[in-house]
Amino acid sequence: MRPVLPLSRAQPLHDAVSSRRIESAALSRHAPHALIERAGLAVARLALALRPLGRLAVVLAGPGNNGGDGLIAARHLAARGWRVDLRLVGAEPTPGTDAAHALDSARAAGLAPLTDLGTMPRDADLVIDALLGLGASRAPEGAFAEAIRAVEALRRAGGLVLSVDLPSGLDARTGQPLGAHVVEADHTLTFLTLKSGLFTGEGRALAGRLWFDDLGEPQGDAPGGEVAAHAPALLFGRERIAHWQRDFPRSASSHKGRHGDVVVLGGAPTMRGAAWLAATSALAAGAGRVYAALPDDDGLAWPARPELMHWDFARWSAPADAWRDVVAVCGCGGGTAIAPALSTVLHGAQRVVLDADALNLVATDEALQAALCRRAAHGWPTLLTPHPLEAARLLGFRSAADVQADRLAAAAQLAARFGATVVLKGSGSVVATPQEPLSINSTGSSALATAGSGDVLAGWIGGMWAQSPEIPPHALATAAVAWHGAAAEGHAGPMLAADLVAAMAALHAGAA
Repeated sequence: MRPVLPLSRAQPLHDAVSSRRIESAALSRHAPHALIERAGLAVARLALALRPLGRLAVVLAGPGNNGGDGLIAARHLAARGWRVDLRLVGAEPTPGTDAAHALDSARAAGLAPLTDLGTMPRDADLVIDALLGLGASRAPEGAFAEAIRAVEALRRAGGLVLSVDLPSGLDARTGQPLGAHVVEADHTLTFLTLKSGLFTGEGRALAGRLWFDDLGEPQGDAPGGEVAAHAPALLFGRERIAHWQRDFPRSASSHKGRHGDVVVLGGAPTMRGAAWLAATSALAAGAGRVYAALPDDDGLAWPARPELMHWDFARWSAPADAWRDVVAVCGCGGGTAIAPALSTVLHGAQRVVLDADALNLVATDEALQAALCRRAAHGWPTLLTPHPLEAARLLGFRSAADVQADRLAAAAQLAARFGATVVLKGSGSVVATPQEPLSINSTGSSALATAGSGDVLAGWIGGMWAQSPEIPPHALATAAVAWHGAAAEGHAGPMLAADLVAAMAALHAGAA
């Protein structure tokens, strides 16, 4: 058993279907009930580690194997001298199943499961949520909804909530609640596979601290290991920063001409700060030269960053080839004023990052959409960095909620539609590129939920890309997103975007 985060290397992520396939293969290699006994013991061991001085545990067990894990954990806790209040929710397990074995063994150990949820104690040290697992596909109702409400009440009263495999009521793939009732756990112990829903959408907030136990099954490339094979997605983290630093070092003979040019197209009047943040971020990432292409450029020096240069207005109307060799970061505070130049950029620049207002312009202009799609046919990579509402506009959805309902599918759909690499921002940002595995970022925190943090990310991508034009866009996006999130970890409270740039720059020193 180990904590999942922080990552030391990328990990495969699974949905309910692929997890069931791996679970079935694992069961075939063991004697009856052996695997569920291991799982239940693991739950009990983690419970004891989390609450070493605890005396009273409430265990809520559903009718499936998830409930069986909880029943076996209850048996082990009782054997260690804990008072265990055990409640069964739903029908009793089918005879002959692992769950039925778990219930029989609990009763044989002297535990007397109850079904009345209204008589539970209110002073539990620990609450084990073993109600619903991978099999849940619809909103909890009836007794299950009541049980989830009971877990919430126990948590408010001070009970530590440990969920088995998934917080009950959470979709294993999307990370969204299946309905109005979902457990908010302090800790989640997941088995055999990491589920994508634990790392994106609401999953990161609802799962608490994540733990993983492979139950002794082979992982990855180990003999007999199916876990890494055909995984629907990948989880990445700080290792992506280390890979970039290893693969693209700055030599002792470096000079600015070797590290490329970035042009930030944005910063309309009243929104100059967005372009300033993106340009400053590109500079801090290590780009050789950074220019700002601003509507109504007054030519004045940039605040506190004299290194930044102006992209003369006359160059806006220059032939598309004028943009060919720069990395164009478009949209940061640009409004509609950048629309004419955006068309030129899409037709001329070989490397383009589209953010914010550039994405909104594309969403409403079929000619810009066609130009964006033609870039893929030319072999010119484009990177899109939408937040959920911008993604909804690009996809023609009614609202951001339609994107959030299945972030993985939305990101994949955007990438396929435009032939681009997409960073769907949010909790557990999703990176999607045609012909590449969907990837979810494990770094970051709520400190990033501030104005301008997206502009910083767009600029950082541009700055990294300028230095390493040969890097595949998917590898670029995962490295930049991991870097962006890592810089905010451990920060107390909201992080101002300008401070985020400084924190990202500090990771150049090898703190990754």
